[in-house]
Amino acid sequence: MFLSLVQKRRSIRRYLERPVEKEKIELLVEAALRSPSSRGFNPWEFIVVTDRDLLEKLSKAKTHGASFLKNAPLGIVVCADPEKCDVWVEDASIASIFLHLAAESLELGSCWIQIRMRMHDQTKTAQEYVQELLNIPENLNVEAMIAIGYPAESKPPHRKENLPYEKVYYNEYGR
Repeated sequence: MFLSLVQKRRSIRRYLERPVEKEKIELLVEAALRSPSSRGFNPWEFIVVTDRDLLEKLSKAKTHGASFLKNAPLGIVVCADPEKCDVWVEDASIASIFLHLAAESLELGSCWIQIRMRMHDQTKTAQEYVQELLNIPENLNVEAMIAIGYPAESKPPHRKENLPYEKVYYNEYGR
């Protein structure tokens, strides 16, 4: 079952105008909270956004690669406290992929929106923009936003024979 989720999951950027049910949102949150964390420090925190006005504002967090969030019925902002764990980026990323796989298992589409190390405009980072908009405390770093909704597009799985197997080595690099 896990492998079938991985095999068919694709980034979805177009969504139906259909809200994600509360029960499914709760399952997504549970999946994120169950994600592995280095030494069990759980430095991540999540902001679940369903407000259409907020989603539209969040879709402007950076100049490229976030606009589709305005048409998603759900966005989850993934943050973490770097003081709690030196590998907060990895922990937040693992939680994010749990959200993607949980969404796929619930027949929802999802797409990652990178925030960390991206700019909102010439003077403000995407993180600062999102922090101000959602009242996120300064001690938290925003890793990403995950757009989620019922897919309005269908993408075929990547073909197994097109996977970059040339990047895999056994026992030592280059073999």
